[in-house]
Amino acid sequence: MAVREVGSKSIVLTRGVADLALETMDDEKENTKRQERQEGLETVGSSIGVCGTLLVLFSILVTLVTLPVSIWMCIKIVKEYERAIIFRLGRILRGGAKGPGLFFILPCTDSFINVDMRTITFDIPPQEVLTKDSVTVSVDGVVYYRVQNATLAVANITNADAATRLLAQTTLRNVLGTKNLSEILSDREEIAHSMQSTLDDATDNWGIKVERVEIKDVKLPQQLQRAMAAEAEATREARAKVIAAEGEMNASRALKEASMVIAESPSALQLRYLQTLNTIAAEKNSTIIFPLPIDMIQGFMKH
Repeated sequence: MAVREVGSKSIVLTRGVADLALETMDDEKENTKRQERQEGLETVGSSIGVCGTLLVLFSILVTLVTLPVSIWMCIKIVKEYERAIIFRLGRILRGGAKGPGLFFILPCTDSFINVDMRTITFDIPPQEVLTKDSVTVSVDGVVYYRVQNATLAVANITNADAATRLLAQTTLRNVLGTKNLSEILSDREEIAHSMQSTLDDATDNWGIKVERVEIKDVKLPQQLQRAMAAEAEATREARAKVIAAEGEMNASRALKEASMVIAESPSALQLRYLQTLNTIAAEKNSTIIFPLPIDMIQGFMKH
């Protein structure tokens, strides 16, 4: 029996180690593919051919002959928040993005594109979404992203900004379509995190890093708003009635206990009588005169 238990535990442990090893291998393969894709975009090598090499040499010769006038056409400046992607005869130059600072290009064969690396913010327009429980709501949001890899952002997509905006709209509708109305109203942070993860994975091949997603406003239909307001008001009224009933019950219990104490102690009744008279005199600003002593009055009351 013990041998079987040990054997089953060892099998479970072996499967866990195997799953972990497979996940690690998948991550390594994905990272390797990403690096190869980036290196392939950033490398020219000998792909320009013999004619291309001759054109580059001719451009260098022309630049040297026309010095120092041509130097102003060769020197370019990239700001701190920008990167420059240089194309030589239509191919990305080895080394990838340049900058910040000075860099050199050949006037006849080279061209470049500046890429802004700062965080960009845009609003997601209000989207009409049908929730999981068949309620139509209007939801908008805001997305913060930046270009993480300038080479991929230029080479893999025509307009990374427009593509990210459109993808954010469709992702918002897809994510909210799997949620109930109560989940949308209460789990905004979880929905925003799910959208960020989905967008980040989808835009990774474009060199885009989605930093943050926020849900701004959730607008409900007018009929649903009135129904929810009526429900909330009814809940508040029911709670108020329960609190009032509990207060009356506690007050009645206190009066019952007070009456029992007074019944057991006649002096307590006399003290309460004097307190009541004092309160009446203070409110009406009047003087109360007792023609007979209180003890005598109590004697008459007993008879």
